[in-house]
Amino acid sequence: MPQPTWQIAPLAAEHVHSLAQCHIACWREAYRGLVPEHVLAAFDVERSTEQWERVRIRYPASTYVAVVDDEVIGFASTGASRDESPVTPGELNALYVRAAWYGTGVAHDLIRAAVAPDIPCSLWVFEKNQRAQAFYRKHGFELDGASRIEAFTPSIEVRMVRH
Repeated sequence: MPQPTWQIAPLAAEHVHSLAQCHIACWREAYRGLVPEHVLAAFDVERSTEQWERVRIRYPASTYVAVVDDEVIGFASTGASRDESPVTPGELNALYVRAAWYGTGVAHDLIRAAVAPDIPCSLWVFEKNQRAQAFYRKHGFELDGASRIEAFTPSIEVRMVRH
């Protein structure tokens, strides 16, 4: 049976709670073994919903969601670079897709919606997340040698840049 088609849309009020659920589920699916279990267990849907609602209001058009039957199955969020010494003006802050949708093209559609291919952009990805790094290389991103400790975990992140 073919999977239903998703729609890519800017984040709207009706998506915020489902986005929070998706974000937490994606972290738990993608980062088990990379992020300490107590960090993954501590996520709270209501708190995350409130945070995403603030993002939606403060930064309209910065987040895109992939939706199937009113359920968010993935999202991408962008903004100005948060680096102390930015290497590009823009940053891909987040790109997540539920594991059941890996390999379907959802992530490709989200990255294209969030960041035009001709716009310089940077992002941070877990050093041990080779799957994500391979995906970003397909979209023109390359490691630039920068690394840092991720804010919520003791994990190392590496920066990828597309000029």
